[in-house]
Amino acid sequence: MRNKTRSTVQGAVIAALYVVLTHLQNMIFPGSASQAIQFRLSEALCVLALFTPAAIGGLTVGCQLFNLTSGQALPLDFLIGSLATYGATSCMHKMRNITVLGYPLPAMLMPAVWNAVLVGAELSYYVGGGFGFNALCIAIGELAVSFTLGTVLYGVVKARRRHLGL
Repeated sequence: MRNKTRSTVQGAVIAALYVVLTHLQNMIFPGSASQAIQFRLSEALCVLALFTPAAIGGLTVGCQLFNLTSGQALPLDFLIGSLATYGATSCMHKMRNITVLGYPLPAMLMPAVWNAVLVGAELSYYVGGGFGFNALCIAIGELAVSFTLGTVLYGVVKARRRHLGL
């Protein structure tokens, strides 16, 4: 019972962090977290899926809540974006032990892959511009966040894992 409660609380905290950070980013830099070329800084939190399965549900719900409460989200973004987050974080968790020189490189690519395909297709449908271009723009934004903030967060959590309860 205690582990289930802990996992639920971790997921809820992660979801809340995702929503708050993404809304805060959009307030400070309008549109930066919701336009075709986006750098959603809260996507760095995907790295938490390497440490706890609670991050899978937490990030999926967080993404869904942001997309439902953002006036700039596309009509199906609450579903497509959440599905991309779920797929990416599920794969990250399953691939967490596959490393290249001690770094979980294959797992860190998952947000870019899933979002490029699903969100790229969604953008092509609603906005136009061609799937290849949209997928590339999404992938660049995801890779930039994963390999900068995500890598820093990975290092911090890995070093402080016991203290963070992950």
